[in-house]
Amino acid sequence: MRSPRRCSRNGCPRQAVATLTYVYNESTAVVGPLAAFAEPHTYDLCEPHARSLTAPRGWDVVRHEGEFEPPPPTTDDLVALAEAVREAARPAPPRPPEDEPTKPQTPQQGRRGHLRVIPPHH
Repeated sequence: MRSPRRCSRNGCPRQAVATLTYVYNESTAVVGPLAAFAEPHTYDLCEPHARSLTAPRGWDVVRHEGEFEPPPPTTDDLVALAEAVREAARPAPPRPPEDEPTKPQTPQQGRRGHLRVIPPHH
């Protein structure tokens, strides 16, 4: 299973529940609910870091007022699993003709994202 996004603060092992975005032209730091996708130039924060964030002098902080909820599960893992099963079910490539030398048979392994397909032993 894929691990959840973690807090961007150095050494913090907690799960991210908020996203920090700096709006430079307005000198504002915005802390809102966790974005659906990790984006460049944004930072994922755990709840304690999201609640305690301070901005540089002269900057404003706009903070989400409600509870920070952990992100809902995504379908990414299910989609990757379905693709791996489809890939494993594809027919094997044709065998070389009998007069060509063959390489020793080794179990084939496929790799799809973070999943590995290992064929059953015969």
